[in-house]
Amino acid sequence: MRHVDLGWMRVFVEVCRAGSLSEAARLLNLTQPAVSYQIRRAEAEFGTALLTRGYRGVAPTEAGEALLAILTRSVDQVDELAARLRRKASAAVLRLHTDYAFSGLWLIPRIHRFRDAQPEADLQIIASQHSDLGQLQPGDIAVVFGSAATLGPEATLLIEERVVPVCAPHFAQGRSAGAFGATRLIHLDSPHPAAWFDWRRYLSAIGRAGDLARDQGNLRFNTYSLVIDAALAGEGVALGWRGLVDPLLARGQLVRFGPERVAPGQGYHMIQRAPHEPATQGLRDWLVAESARR
Repeated sequence: MRHVDLGWMRVFVEVCRAGSLSEAARLLNLTQPAVSYQIRRAEAEFGTALLTRGYRGVAPTEAGEALLAILTRSVDQVDELAARLRRKASAAVLRLHTDYAFSGLWLIPRIHRFRDAQPEADLQIIASQHSDLGQLQPGDIAVVFGSAATLGPEATLLIEERVVPVCAPHFAQGRSAGAFGATRLIHLDSPHPAAWFDWRRYLSAIGRAGDLARDQGNLRFNTYSLVIDAALAGEGVALGWRGLVDPLLARGQLVRFGPERVAPGQGYHMIQRAPHEPATQGLRDWLVAESARR
């Protein structure tokens, strides 16, 4: 079976839509002889006339009408596909810089909602131990831990720093909540003084600073995700940052082991370096909306 050469399809559809060879030529940016040649090729392929010529232009014959019904759908679908692919090719990559704790405990469990809302968005997550704001490219978004006073007016607070001691349910059995001096504490290594609640600062805030000296064996990690993994494994009590550990508390994988403390104006902030590209507005709005979910 000989396959039909399809190079004339768009020309035929445009001629039928315009009702004129010259108008179709103008729309396609071709010469009228070139359009006429493509129509003759099409009629030669099918062995029958596809257009009737008159003083007022051209119109499809019965065979032409049947062909036009097929080709119109095909040409329109090809145009729609091409437009989608071009938008995809030209779409900006949304780059989000953050730390391991936020990306692993907050972002990943929620990222499916962003994908549902913006399925065609290209999102690149750049996680590191400590995000360097000096490395942000124009349009990049960062979610970093700090205070409004140090991050400046361009920072938007997403998650205020609220901490509560947490541990695995089986670890809490037979232990009195708040008995930190007789309990192994799981530490996150940090500079001194820490920019966030560490055990020293937390115990001082609740009037139990002396309990730190009676810590039952040090267990330290350099990333917060490992701190929480150790707590889940029943290795001791960790400071749980609300917003990050809330799903684990809600599912009963972790339980509270002491009172909560808050650091007003401090926590995870969203920052974007100018210019604020319109393509990133959806990601900014999603981060704000998700941080407000309870």
